[in-house]
Amino acid sequence: MNTFKRKTIFAAIFISALFALPVNSFAMHIMEGYLPLKHCIAWGVICIPFIVMGFLSINKILSENPKGAALIAMSAAFVFVISSLKIPTIFGSCSHMTGTGLGAILFGPWIMSVLGIIVLIFQALLLAHGGLTTLGANTFSMAVAGPFVAYIIYKTCIKLNLSKRVSVFFAAFFGDLVTYFITSMQLSLSYSSSDGFINTASKFMAVFMSTQLPLAIIEGILTVVIIIGLENYALPELKNTLFGTTKNSKEA
Repeated sequence: MNTFKRKTIFAAIFISALFALPVNSFAMHIMEGYLPLKHCIAWGVICIPFIVMGFLSINKILSENPKGAALIAMSAAFVFVISSLKIPTIFGSCSHMTGTGLGAILFGPWIMSVLGIIVLIFQALLLAHGGLTTLGANTFSMAVAGPFVAYIIYKTCIKLNLSKRVSVFFAAFFGDLVTYFITSMQLSLSYSSSDGFINTASKFMAVFMSTQLPLAIIEGILTVVIIIGLENYALPELKNTLFGTTKNSKEA
């Protein structure tokens, strides 16, 4: 590994450590009691087919490549750690990165619905981050919408002949932003009766975008750093993922 790569990885670890500092504020995951019961049920039902497909995708991946279990576990750990690092917004709420773009790039978007809901359950029970009644809504925004957009962006960038690392950055960047966009829409559907949906959505977006835009940039960089690390230390395993089998005429 050359000096530039060492410095890049060190900088990424340092930035992550800064976000690990404790923050006394509300988390971005929709908290317990913030959504009406019918909304909680509806979002949960919507997530069911994605979770089923996610389990089928995991079974297929492990049957074809048993060694892929290590990268799947790493993807889940990355989501858990990076989405638990919270920083306050200027409005007194809190934002965080999502980390789901990495798994979507490596294995496709379906698998992230399963990894995402597992992470969200642990965060709700152990960290009071999110909630069990709002699990469906949080799963859809972070583990369904975000990964699917990240995957589509990655594939689109590859077709446009961008390098793999640039494609990874944009995938993680937009996957992060879409997660917060969907969450804002979910909250707006619940609290737009008096002010109107558009006005309410604009307010929620304003609350989170002030900090989420730079966080999305950082997440894109961190995801690229993880890919660089895998290319240096786990290349055989990486070659068996969607990232490793993606064809691109440009060098990554």
